[in-house]
Amino acid sequence: MDDVEAPNCQDDDLTLPRSAVNKMVKELLPHLRVANNSRELILNCCTEFILLLSSQSNEICEKRQKKTILPEHVIEALQELGFGTYVPEVEDVLSNFKTQLSHRNKGNKKLDKMGLSEEELIRQQ
Repeated sequence: MDDVEAPNCQDDDLTLPRSAVNKMVKELLPHLRVANNSRELILNCCTEFILLLSSQSNEICEKRQKKTILPEHVIEALQELGFGTYVPEVEDVLSNFKTQLSHRNKGNKKLDKMGLSEEELIRQQ
């Protein structure tokens, strides 16, 4: 894959939101104070990891002649990049996501089967 940057692309366009990273740090390390330069380093490492993983996933996707990166491509990329120890946890997260998604979809189907619009159901409450 070519390392071509988009025109007028700034570094801030390719970083995670600081607030999201700060929130994760606070949740994972609630009793520990983290220096600002350490937070910046964590932010840069997270961004670089995501860029590396998505790039490798994209290469795998292209090799398979697919247009959409699938979870299997990401898992294979993790293994190729030497992060195979994380694969079982990633598969668990994927499984939980699929379960939650199916529950959400079932809830929507129940509303459809009732034959009433969402507005009508709200009025009936």
